[in-house]
Amino acid sequence: MSLNAVAHLNFTGQAREALEFYRSVFGGRATIVTYGDFGMPAGLPDAGKVVFGQVTADNGFSVMAYDVPGADAPATAAPSTRREHGATITKEPFFLSVRGQTADEVSPVWQGLAEGATVIEEFGPAPWAPAFGMLTDRFGVTWILDVAAAHQG
Repeated sequence: MSLNAVAHLNFTGQAREALEFYRSVFGGRATIVTYGDFGMPAGLPDAGKVVFGQVTADNGFSVMAYDVPGADAPATAAPSTRREHGATITKEPFFLSVRGQTADEVSPVWQGLAEGATVIEEFGPAPWAPAFGMLTDRFGVTWILDVAAAHQG
């Protein structure tokens, strides 16, 4: 068993460029999945934006990133995260992501962080992972917890 905490950066249309830059600096592999890859119609403005991105290097470096759907202005310092029309909308510049290999491994961490937290998305099965959840803990830190799964795109 192993849990990894990874910075999850939130962008307003620059996630692909940032991930490619980080890959050029740190090496490794970039995984970039768009909203269109998950079924958003190609004609919609966000279809080509990144819904899931990650750079993982052999030297241990890892960072995740996505483009906030519907965002067309830079993020502000005012924390605000909510669900709207099935998408997570945020003005926060980053989340902290904890990923494990199984739901049994991640569930206790979710339960601990959920004490006194505001749950944004309950921990459970998601289209892209065996389990996923999002919350803002009692200290104002937004966490994503999920179970690792290879992209099937």
